[in-house]
Formats: sequence, structure tokens, C-alpha cells
Amino acid sequence: MKRRLLMLTAAFASVLALSGCSTPKVTDYAAQKPVLELRDYFNGTLDAYGIFTDRSGQVVKRFTVVMVCSWQGDQGVLDELFSYSDGTTQRRVWRLQRHADGRFTGQADDVVGTAEGQQSGNAFHWTYTLALPVDGRVIEVQFDDWMYLMDDKVMLNKAAMRKWGVGLGEVTLSFVKR
Repeated sequence: MKRRLLMLTAAFASVLALSGCSTPKVTDYAAQKPVLELRDYFNGTLDAYGIFTDRSGQVVKRFTVVMVCSWQGDQGVLDELFSYSDGTTQRRVWRLQRHADGRFTGQADDVVGTAEGQQSGNAFHWTYTLALPVDGRVIEVQFDDWMYLMDDKVMLNKAAMRKWGVGLGEVTLSFVKR
């Protein structure tokens, strides 16, 4: 019995160790083209189309976004106006700072602390905590956000949402540069 428990524990630990090694890093995309330059792509007006799916994969909400973006040197402003399928709207204004080696930090009124990200090749990986209003209260949700430049006009975005490490759902979004 003891030996069986030890073997099961070792097998479980092996699975955990292997799954930990499979987490992608933004630098895995360094050779991918076209190369994403965040300051170039998020400059001017963009339209975005997205869905939020719950943990079962069911679409809970659809939305569109109009983004007006501008940069002065290494500081950018992304002014986002969301229109949701239930008729509500929301505005988020990101203030971004570009750092060395493709790193970025950002802040917005509903972001708790500072968002951190890095670009490499055609990808941008962004993590942050968002204060989301849900049923009359505000909950803090962690976002693990990945963006992939497809061509000079289109970028795809997939973000996993978690609370206390538990998956809540995903946001899938496509950006189209005007």
C-alpha cells in the first residue's frame, strides 16, 4: 500500500513538473514574423471585436471596442471605448511606458497596481490584475494576456482570467487597424 502511494505521488509530481515546463515564454516567438512594434501597431484608431467565455466555454458576453492610440516617445495612451452586447458601455484609458528589451508597464483606473508585459517577435505577453464590477461588487481578477500580430492590420488576443489561481474564463479578441 505504501509503495503504491509512493508511486502515485511520484507520477503526479512528474506530471506537474512536465506541465510546468510547457508554459510558453514570449521569447519563444522571437523569430516569428511580422515583428510586432507595439508603438507602431497601437498608434491611430483601431477596432476590436471580442467575446468572453466562461470556464465551460460558453459565450457569456460579446463586445466591440474602438481604440484611439497615441505615443510621445516611450509613453503611450490607449483610449478604449467598449460597447457590450447587453447595451452597456465602458471606457478604459491605458497609460503605457516602454522600457528596454521590449518591456512595457501600464496603468489604468481599473487596473490594480501596474501591468507588466514584454514583446518579442510577433507576440506580446501582458499580465495584470483588473478590478471588475460583478453583481454589485468589485472583484480583483488576474489576466494572462497574449497578443499575436498576424499582419500589418490584424492582431489576435487571448486572455485567461483567474481568481486565486482558479480559471474563470477567457477573453478572445481581434484587433483591426484602420
